[in-house]
Amino acid sequence: MNPVPPQSCDLLIEAGYVIPVEPHAVVLENHSVAVSGSEIVAILPTAGARARFAPAQTVSRPDAVLIPGLVNAHTHNPMTLLRGIADDLPLMVWLQQHIWPVEAAVIGPEFVADGMALAIAEMLRGGTTCANENYFFPDVQAAVYKRHGFRARVGLPVIDFPTAWASSSDEYFDKAGEVHDQWRGDALIGTAFVPHAPYTVNDANFERVRMLSDQLDIPVHLHTHETAQEITDSLKQYGQRPLARLDRLGLVNDRLIAIHMTQLTEAEIHLCAERGVSVVHCPESNLKLASGFCPACALQRAGVNLAIGTDGCASNNDLDMFSEVRTAAQLAKAVANDATALDAPSALHAATLGGARALGFGDRIGSIEVGKQADLACVDLSALETQPLHHVISQLIYATGRHQVSDVWIAGRPKLIQRELVDIDTAALVANARQWHQRIRNLHS
Repeated sequence: MNPVPPQSCDLLIEAGYVIPVEPHAVVLENHSVAVSGSEIVAILPTAGARARFAPAQTVSRPDAVLIPGLVNAHTHNPMTLLRGIADDLPLMVWLQQHIWPVEAAVIGPEFVADGMALAIAEMLRGGTTCANENYFFPDVQAAVYKRHGFRARVGLPVIDFPTAWASSSDEYFDKAGEVHDQWRGDALIGTAFVPHAPYTVNDANFERVRMLSDQLDIPVHLHTHETAQEITDSLKQYGQRPLARLDRLGLVNDRLIAIHMTQLTEAEIHLCAERGVSVVHCPESNLKLASGFCPACALQRAGVNLAIGTDGCASNNDLDMFSEVRTAAQLAKAVANDATALDAPSALHAATLGGARALGFGDRIGSIEVGKQADLACVDLSALETQPLHHVISQLIYATGRHQVSDVWIAGRPKLIQRELVDIDTAALVANARQWHQRIRNLHS
């Protein structure tokens, strides 16, 4: 019998551990992932992989764990340039008296592009390979994400007042259509409507969003139930809580990506489960702005798809998904008064496949499965701070930092190799951030 010739592939990643996320809570020891083009073509024991494949490149990481790239399910990435500008303030004071006035003075295509570039580098160094973006100038955002080969769902903004992006409701919707058409069918970039919040979008515009979301089959990404004051104001203005109002307008469905959700009744949790709503938990931003606590455990146990987001750097103040998922897991236990709430495998699921499903990308990313895109992150667990490895997933969630991310791939392309960013000039990014600091400081002098 003739021996079977080895199968060619572009990349073979050999890892001490592989956590596929699907099946749930599984850890595969001494396994490899084979990649051809942008796709995962095999997951198998390393000895078998070496016999079966003749890869163009082999990356061997025996002291590392290979995980799906993390999905930051809610962020305002251009706001990296506003990191630390207004801290230790409640949400509406922070937003109305500080963030919006500064944004009005600096926002434009250059600000957005430069903030995006800084954010992409930070996310890659932390193992994040996909972001759900919510900001102005989505045309610029999409172009920068695409240039860096970064996966994203870019938000098409709708808000009831003029901004540098659009001056009227009609212009917001016209521009949304143009950006959507430009990126329709792109392998890396998708779009979503991002009506800002129930308190900044009127019923007529929400109805237009719902109609167009249905027609274009794209999600609606929305801050809602973020603070107790938002609920009080909605009851006063509309006679309904925000979620009930959104339901009246036809928006509570499986396209809704509901952000924050710190103020929820049991009935609202079950409504979200019934309708297929995804909830994005942003614990560090909510803690910092004293907005409240998302009932992550109750949502998860009701069957709601749970994802994790960092929010923007002006309210977090980083894009560190490792920190975010640890905070989410720990906070869930305190809020539920239950030490078993949002266990380590469930927290990792929320930061990967939960985020992918929220964005409508669950069929292509979020888990290490044959046929999915090779969006992967390698995390070095050899340091003394992550020894001994009794439980790999627990160690990843409770004892690992983003500085331990060694390698990152998006669609099979290397983005970080042994802590070095590929095709990104970090010194230039830092210099550019500093000149923005000077420009913004001059506005206040």
